[in-house]
Amino acid sequence: MDRDALAQFLRRRRDAIRPEEVGLPPGVRRRTSGLRREEVAQLTGMSVDYYGRLEQARGPQPSTQMVRALARALRLTQDETDHLYRLAGHAVPDRGGVATHVRPALLYVLDRLQDAPAFVCTDTEVVLARNHLARLLMGDIDGLTGLPASAIWRWFTDPRSRELVPPDEREEHSRVRVADLRAAWARRRSDADMRELVDGLLACSPEFAALWARHEVAARRMQRKTFATRVGAITLDCEVLAAADGQHLVVLTPPAGSAALEQLRLLAVVGAHVVG
Repeated sequence: MDRDALAQFLRRRRDAIRPEEVGLPPGVRRRTSGLRREEVAQLTGMSVDYYGRLEQARGPQPSTQMVRALARALRLTQDETDHLYRLAGHAVPDRGGVATHVRPALLYVLDRLQDAPAFVCTDTEVVLARNHLARLLMGDIDGLTGLPASAIWRWFTDPRSRELVPPDEREEHSRVRVADLRAAWARRRSDADMRELVDGLLACSPEFAALWARHEVAARRMQRKTFATRVGAITLDCEVLAAADGQHLVVLTPPAGSAALEQLRLLAVVGAHVVG
């Protein structure tokens, strides 16, 4: 780990980003046009003290999860992200299979969606980036690595992952998820991450194995979902928008004529109060 070079790089990249580029208000009385340290900390989910020590070249080695979060918050290109990994003393991630680097344009879209939860995920349901409302809906999944980072893995191996979904909708969720994974598997069945996920689920989950044996194939594009939240159940239309590099932009929107928009706004207020 090169602490001095890492600190300089973080400061330079923070100074180069305007608040409005990441969905923050420009504000007043700024000494520079870039982000403040506390704003980077907010965007990455780390403490202000932790991030401050990184910029002062006296912090501990950040984990790979922290490096990924910093790369997203600072809108780094793929080359800049690789550079950040090296400065932090980590190997550059393998680029095989689906890309895990979220393009700045997609991050920009996420930041602009204030009234709609949205996230970017891979075809194995690994969430790469999400906006504030999506965090409130989906709960704490930051920092997960390996197979547990995949939402479909958690769905079939961890009963707690189903608590946000009403019992009468869980069977459909299982069927739709397996059919969608079957479509992704057909596109890249030889990739290591796909083989590991499917083989692991077949070994660990009889429910998954039974659904997989049906050979149902259907890429998810639109689905209505209900989420259990602090403000009650919220039903939203989930639309999957295809993006480049095997990634999907998923947007959750209130059905026409429903009270879901007001519920989402209330959830945002309650979530901000809880965090504060």
